[in-house]
Amino acid sequence: MFLLLTVVTLAAAGGAGCPGVVRQYAAPAPRVLPPSATLEQVIEVVNRNSSRIQSFSTNCATLTGPGFPTLRASVAWARPRRFRLRAETGLSGPELDLGSNDELFWFWVRRNRPAAIYYCRHVQFATSGVREMVPIEPDWLIEALGICEFDPTLPHQGPFPLSGGRLEIRTIRETIQGPSTKITIVDGATGLVLAQHIFDARGQLKGSAVAGGHRRDPLSGLTLPKTVDIQCPASQLSMRIDLGNVRINYPGGAANPELWAMPSYAGYPTVDLCDPHRRLAPTSPPPAVSARPRALPRVRNRLSLHTAHGLD
Repeated sequence: MFLLLTVVTLAAAGGAGCPGVVRQYAAPAPRVLPPSATLEQVIEVVNRNSSRIQSFSTNCATLTGPGFPTLRASVAWARPRRFRLRAETGLSGPELDLGSNDELFWFWVRRNRPAAIYYCRHVQFATSGVREMVPIEPDWLIEALGICEFDPTLPHQGPFPLSGGRLEIRTIRETIQGPSTKITIVDGATGLVLAQHIFDARGQLKGSAVAGGHRRDPLSGLTLPKTVDIQCPASQLSMRIDLGNVRINYPGGAANPELWAMPSYAGYPTVDLCDPHRRLAPTSPPPAVSARPRALPRVRNRLSLHTAHGLD
């Protein structure tokens, strides 16, 4: 997420997309939820799809957003916490590298100043002052890309019916800053996760992810979104990740151990952001976006602006 917060500084020319990609996943998602589905039924359908996804990868992704050019990217993920997103342009080469393994996560932005590869160990992040610099926890990016699972140990409320046959589920999560609320919007027929919104303990919107173009993998029968629109109001971040054609549970797709190793780039030292002796720059308080529950109707209105391929 550090990388996503600083990617807006990129100014290189954009690269081309992934040519010659065969279009797949044409069949529409079937109805799997009954009318007036219960909370248990919705959770079971969502968790069944996500829990069976052990890995996914694509070399045909793109990143777009206001203030920076289109970047072609590769994305890979494997359980439990292995993730890699690398993006580049056709003219300048590698521009950003965001990754995570079972021990730590890192980010590198070619044009970031001071120039460095920044990292933090997962076990230190929860209590580190670096959390004040990151509006969304790194693991949330994985949820935003489609690996969304309802933890049975957490309290869930709903489903609350919304317009267009959608359902809303609220989940309370305890954090070191206080209880946060996650709003998950699910298609009431297919069980596909259409949007996720996170509010902090003060009721301010921290992050939003709206998914669209869901595609079913013809081999595994599992589903992931094609596009995800990410918004972080406090950081004025707005971007879209287009995953292209994703391969799910592809044999050997996540077997390369080098893929999950923190990289090295010439001229970029490594900096431990979670070092307790490191002095962090002060941050200004985030603007008050909206408060819960008043924020919820506004979130729903925004969803209507991001309708995805008829699912909404």
